[in-house]
Amino acid sequence: MEDAYAKSVSEVLEAFGVDRTKGLSDSQVEQHAVLYGKNELPHEESTPFWKLVLKQFDDLLVKILVAAAVVSFLLARLNGETGLTAFLEPSVIFMILAANAAVGVITETNAEKALEELRAYQADVATVLRNGCFSILPATELVPGDIVEVGVGCKVPADMRMVEMLSHQLRVDQAILTGESCSVAKELDSTSAMNAVYQDKTNILFSGTVVVAGRARSVVIGVGSSTAMGSIRDAMLRTEDEATPLKKKLDEFGTFLAKVIAGICILVWVVNIGHFRDPSHGGFLRGAIHYFKVAVALAVAAIPEGLPAVVTTCLALGTKRMARLNAIVRSLPSVETLGCTTVICSDKTGTLTTNMMSVSKVCVVRSVHQRPITDEYSISGTTFAPDGFIYDASKLQLEFPPQSPCLLHIAMCSALCNESTLQYNPDKKCYEKIGESTEVALRVLVEKVGLPGFDSMPSALNMLTKHERASYCNHYWENQFRKISVLDFSRDRKMMSVLCSRKRQEIMFSKGAPESVMARCTHILCNDDGSSVPLTMDIRNELESRFQSFAGKDTLRCLALALKRIPEGQQSLSYDDEANLTFIGLVGMLDPPREEVRSAIQSCMSAGIRVIVVTGDNKSTAESLCRQIGAFEHLDDFTGYSYTASEFEGLPPLERANALRRMVLFSRVEPSHKKILIEALQSQNEVVAMTGDGVNDAPALKKADIGIAMGSGTAVAKSASDMVLADDNFATIVAAVAEGRAIYNNTKQFIRYMISSNIGEVVCIFVAAVLGMPDTLVPVQLLWVNLVTDGLPATAIGFNKPDGNIMTVKPRKVNEAVVSGWLFFRYLVIGAYVGLATIAGFVWWFVYSENGPRLPYSELVNFDSCSTRQTSYPCSIFEDRHPSTVSMTVLVVVEMFNALNNLSENQSLLVIHPWSNLWLVGSIILTMLLHISVLYMEPLSALFSVSPLSWAEWKVVLYLSFPVILIDEVLKFFSRSSRAWRFPSRLWRREVLPKEARDN
Repeated sequence: MEDAYAKSVSEVLEAFGVDRTKGLSDSQVEQHAVLYGKNELPHEESTPFWKLVLKQFDDLLVKILVAAAVVSFLLARLNGETGLTAFLEPSVIFMILAANAAVGVITETNAEKALEELRAYQADVATVLRNGCFSILPATELVPGDIVEVGVGCKVPADMRMVEMLSHQLRVDQAILTGESCSVAKELDSTSAMNAVYQDKTNILFSGTVVVAGRARSVVIGVGSSTAMGSIRDAMLRTEDEATPLKKKLDEFGTFLAKVIAGICILVWVVNIGHFRDPSHGGFLRGAIHYFKVAVALAVAAIPEGLPAVVTTCLALGTKRMARLNAIVRSLPSVETLGCTTVICSDKTGTLTTNMMSVSKVCVVRSVHQRPITDEYSISGTTFAPDGFIYDASKLQLEFPPQSPCLLHIAMCSALCNESTLQYNPDKKCYEKIGESTEVALRVLVEKVGLPGFDSMPSALNMLTKHERASYCNHYWENQFRKISVLDFSRDRKMMSVLCSRKRQEIMFSKGAPESVMARCTHILCNDDGSSVPLTMDIRNELESRFQSFAGKDTLRCLALALKRIPEGQQSLSYDDEANLTFIGLVGMLDPPREEVRSAIQSCMSAGIRVIVVTGDNKSTAESLCRQIGAFEHLDDFTGYSYTASEFEGLPPLERANALRRMVLFSRVEPSHKKILIEALQSQNEVVAMTGDGVNDAPALKKADIGIAMGSGTAVAKSASDMVLADDNFATIVAAVAEGRAIYNNTKQFIRYMISSNIGEVVCIFVAAVLGMPDTLVPVQLLWVNLVTDGLPATAIGFNKPDGNIMTVKPRKVNEAVVSGWLFFRYLVIGAYVGLATIAGFVWWFVYSENGPRLPYSELVNFDSCSTRQTSYPCSIFEDRHPSTVSMTVLVVVEMFNALNNLSENQSLLVIHPWSNLWLVGSIILTMLLHISVLYMEPLSALFSVSPLSWAEWKVVLYLSFPVILIDEVLKFFSRSSRAWRFPSRLWRREVLPKEARDN
């Protein structure tokens, strides 16, 4: 029943045909079970493991690599090769693909856990009325129409409509569903709200929420998938994971590369059709197979085999750095997504605020004889830690707060009229609450006021252990007074009272809603001399004015405190005793914003990132917080910037689109609204990061481009997220965004580095094939270069230091290509030089080397007809391993110099020195040592078809390799010059940046 909240109790009971005094009969239970199903979330079939594995190979580049590996193996077998040489190339390729597939499978398996963890929020048992008798049954056996009794500590077993209140009040903690910071009072009356959200349905108990006060009976109105928890599950199932911007760009690059590879391979094969019949091949078919091998080698050269591994490694290194910032990354690609985030939708409670209710202001009556009548104190400290100071209206710190009579009695009342507990958790190294947040805030106030009696009190308290300090002052007052009787809070009175005894004096302390307590007061306690004087109308008006200021302008949650002397010997309290009270003071509390949030919001604005505060709280409370944290900077009128969920839904499509572009605050939301907001922003090409901690946030976390869960949040939220904030701090997100931008910049650099390397290899093989030269490089040598000699420096490029202005530039566009325009031309030039230098080394050995045959160039390009001509040299010279060794070494060394070029996209090596990234220097040294071991260690040299080089050959290698630095320096100079010509306005734009940004 979807509209049970709008119907009366009798209408709901009648709809299910149930008597509230007897419950359902057995026959009704059977009928309803068939009609509505079981009270459990259905098990979702998980994707078979083999399907997850196959899915990882559904990528064009991967398919080309697999095809190249298979063809390479078949051709090796056709040529009669056996053992390690036949299996080496395919084995290495398949090992790389297997490693990447493993990462993908683990990521997808984690995503499915969120659905299963929803079950943890389902109750195990329920107290049910059937056939006129109560019994405890498994919660899965509940059906709509069942009468269920719930009490303190009960987990609500299904969605239920209240039918009978068995205590003064019923309060439920439904934060996992709505994100509200405090427990919610439930009532029997029907709700007439239009477009009611969960927060408006005050007569409904939602499945999975917890009763924190009171006892009541309810009728089940929804089970299993028909509950609020079930709708969250359905929303998660409907949400499909989106590819990250980098993944999309790599996929586009892969498709482009595949087409280029296919074109070049076909071209090489077609160009050489005339050479198929050359005698050196031993026939047309063998010639065709030979050039097919050349085409396969070209494919292997063109595909950066190490790219997936290097991307994964770089992102993994980024996650380690983020972990030090308290951002635990669950999905590797999300690291890069942070870098192009344009909107952060942040939960209010616990992320922007501490989620620790704190007293921030106290108002007392100073004296009735002089103006101003009232004194106002402000209290520092924003957590449950008993650390903070009390300041007067002049902002001067009170050295001994207990010397003020009103503050002293406020401390007494707060300690005694209180059912909560404050304790220190040594494992988490923080203070924790047990009970209502408002009562714990009063406990912390007691500790900040301190104790009367001696002047060394503040320093003496600091000498206690944290465990002793947590409630030292509270325990003092609890030992001084003996509690005799308690009048619990009730909805009609809106207050609570406790009768205490001390030295034969009985005193009743009361606390509650200001309007209720002040209406029962006839006297006031004066702060100047501690006297009690009658409460006049003028003073009452002044106190009500202060209350309106606290609750209105400051949006504080207010409580009034009072006391009353009770006749000696009285052992119990009645409601009649709550009259003729003496007013002590007014306290205002709030869930305070985190101290570092304001500067984090400013950093987001400087970085071109918009922050939208999303909360289940009411509009005025949320607007007050936004004002405090700077989200409404320079705004006096919030119209068009602040919307409730119902206001937003009521807008026409065009106005809604405009509202999205300006929105700063989205309040009174339920889970479906968060997902709608994200989808709407994504439709405007925004990259959205969403924070959340409750079960209600899971669908939105999954839908967002990057879902960010709180470390203290629910397991469901964490499982649905891409990243978890260990410290629940919004400022950590901003630090993570900066890290994400740095990671993307470095990823872009090493992708460009690897592309230029592969362009060089393609140019080398293509030019050699077109000119008719022997194979300059064999496939196993290309694999070695792509995986080891390219892979290590590329990974080290991931350690490049971030630019100083990384958080003062706008987020990059999602459709920005990794390599495009001028940059593509640059790396084409570098790649062409790499390829030509590699061929030059090969030609040099044959034509000019003292250790070589010194052949005329024409003989080299006609090598395939050697066996049919009379020559002065043996044809076996073309099978010598020296020339390909020189080519391979030139390729390796020129790549090492090119790696240094990638320390920066546009800055000269004279500005950013090689030692700015010692990891890169180390990787170059390690790569060269590995290459030297391949050249000079016998088993390896035979495996890679290479031979040792002489010093003369090494000098030629260096002469051919070093110019790549000079060429890129010239290209970088043109890049810097063209940017200066194109953007002269940058000189004055710098002046409008914040000072911090200019300093960077």
